[in-house]
Amino acid sequence: MEQSQQSTVIITGASSGVGLYAAKALAQTGKWHVIMACRNFLKTEKAAQAVGMSKDNYTIIHLDLASLDSVGQFVNHFRATGRSLDALLCNAAIYMPLLKKPLRNADGYELSVATNHLGHFLLCNLLLEDLQKSTHGEPRLVILGTVTHNPDELGGKIPPRPDLGELKGMEEGFTEPHSMIDGKKFEPVKAYKDSKVCNVLTMLELHRRYHEQTGIVFSSLYPGCVATTALFRDHYPLFQFLFPKFQKYITGGFVSEELAGQRVADVVSDPKYNQSGVYWSWGNRQKKDRESFMQKVSPEARDEAKAERLWELSAKLVGLETANKNLPVYS
Repeated sequence: MEQSQQSTVIITGASSGVGLYAAKALAQTGKWHVIMACRNFLKTEKAAQAVGMSKDNYTIIHLDLASLDSVGQFVNHFRATGRSLDALLCNAAIYMPLLKKPLRNADGYELSVATNHLGHFLLCNLLLEDLQKSTHGEPRLVILGTVTHNPDELGGKIPPRPDLGELKGMEEGFTEPHSMIDGKKFEPVKAYKDSKVCNVLTMLELHRRYHEQTGIVFSSLYPGCVATTALFRDHYPLFQFLFPKFQKYITGGFVSEELAGQRVADVVSDPKYNQSGVYWSWGNRQKKDRESFMQKVSPEARDEAKAERLWELSAKLVGLETANKNLPVYS
């Protein structure tokens, strides 16, 4: 299919798991060209070939979300392809539950929040202009969520629970000695959960600021627990063995990587998911025929005042100047 006839989607973290299978689901339609935004070119190429993706339907561009410079370079490299951008899927995430001390990126920011939230925050803002110029219909920006952000669900009840507090760590610059958003002692599992709350707040604030102005549909989703994903590669081996069984036979939340990827692809492309400011979920998540529904996010993740303050602090940390009615400028 000619480039001009295909829609284009950028997928972060498309070298494995949900991102890879979402890429496959979209590419195999022939209607989508997938920009696979990943750190490791060779790994991504092998993964694409392993799941049977046609070389005509994807392009790999390097992206390291932990590096703000890399995010800027990625945007330049994408624009050099000359493609119209029709969808952005923020899927990539890191989870390092066994860390004793925080790891930091080149800017001095704690690595999990820097990667999962700040890198995606910058990427979303830089690509708003591109999405607004979509030539293939209604553009979408989708951010992958997680059940662990929400204490109203089982996965969110397990401590440590996410809590951004008063954002004191970010107010202090999020650099040494501050490694947590709330300014408290480092806790790696909480850092991951906090970053996912930030993802939902970012989606809702994008919707509030830019949906009416740009026509872009902003949404998030939890496709089910993909307990076999590489997200858990840094956990204890026993956890990696038992967790999928627990999710499959006890909670019922387990879904395969392929099913989760298809659900994500649907939210990116299916006309039924054209409502902005929505968090999508599924009932008994491991059954393919279960319908999706609009789920209420956690109280913290729907706090409008906190969303606005998080936006302001995040913009400062990544070097953005933003106003409510104008598209952001990267300085």
